[in-house]
Amino acid sequence: MTLSIIIIIVSFVLEIILNNFLPYMIGDLSLFTPMFTLISLLIIYPLLKKNIKRYFIIAFIMGIIYDLLFTNLLFFNGILFILIAYLIHLLYKYFEFNILNIAIEIVLIIIIYETTTALVILSLNLVPVTTSKLIYKISHSLISNIIYGELLYLIISHLPKKYKSISIN
Repeated sequence: MTLSIIIIIVSFVLEIILNNFLPYMIGDLSLFTPMFTLISLLIIYPLLKKNIKRYFIIAFIMGIIYDLLFTNLLFFNGILFILIAYLIHLLYKYFEFNILNIAIEIVLIIIIYETTTALVILSLNLVPVTTSKLIYKISHSLISNIIYGELLYLIISHLPKKYKSISIN
């Protein structure tokens, strides 16, 4: 297994555990709405940037699995994860991989993901979505996801170079 696959699996497992135990509905006092799978997409990019095609394939597969586990909107997150992966690819062309940029990119990715999801849900008339609910969900997902992303960044940055250079075969 490579480091990127391990990060993805840990992110999925942690997100499943936290989604089952933390309240995240409007009115609850939770400040921790995990989106660790989406954040792992940002963190694994430097590990796979030499093979962009595989990165986009992994992003699509992660989105499909995310659909199956969390949203039940077939292929929606698969496509959205590819679009976010492309955004990450563009961001890394212009910004370096450091602790401050990771935090800013996490905020940007969460806002884009939640807004896009809310617009699709609103257009399909699945669940009533308001601006206040959207802002609530975005604001309550930032703290835990920034902490998770920064911790992953620090762990990866302190690993020996031989673990970071492994690619998926």
